[in-house]
Amino acid sequence: MEALKTSRRPQGKVFTSLCFAFEDRNFFQQKLRSFLTVYLLLALSFLLIITLFAVSLSRVSAVSSKLNEVQPERRHNFSSRDSLLFPCGPGSREWEYFDGKCYYFSLARTSWHKAKAHCEEMHSQLAVINSYAKQNFVMFRTRNERFWIGLTDENSEGEWEWIDGTDYKTTFTFWKEGEPNNSGNNEDCAHVWVSGKWNDVYCTYECYYVCEKPLPN
Repeated sequence: MEALKTSRRPQGKVFTSLCFAFEDRNFFQQKLRSFLTVYLLLALSFLLIITLFAVSLSRVSAVSSKLNEVQPERRHNFSSRDSLLFPCGPGSREWEYFDGKCYYFSLARTSWHKAKAHCEEMHSQLAVINSYAKQNFVMFRTRNERFWIGLTDENSEGEWEWIDGTDYKTTFTFWKEGEPNNSGNNEDCAHVWVSGKWNDVYCTYECYYVCEKPLPN
């Protein structure tokens, strides 16, 4: 009997070893299946990303081609929201709107003739102040500084003229007391004085300037 018991013990060990081996095999198979599932999901995700990228790229190309077909002049049109925020145009944000026109207040000083030329380069002119409302607007913006306006009597002493042809004799004026006085016999250009009132001075004097232009179409 002892011999029989002894002979059965190794068989039990073999059986146990086989069970462990089988369990290990199942464990590795499960792990392998898990890894395969993860890799498959990663591959599908990659393909989905590539597909979405291709679709987005095709849409961008389509939009770009449509934009290139737009007429050049229509590209300069701005939206209704931009027109409310920047009535003088999105490219003219340094211009200020007042009563149907746009105004530019310079940041550099120069002579009257150079100021006139600078305004013309910007498709505008030196400001013509022909109403008390415009005077108040300009006076508020130019307080404590001198700014050229589009008024001169260079052509004939004492015969003041607005550069746009506005009749000086029948329109609004706002001269400083005692002005214009042609001091030194060479004061032929007008600027807004620090008080907001007008003063005549020699045209080579350097001060700031105000340009005006109509609203863009």
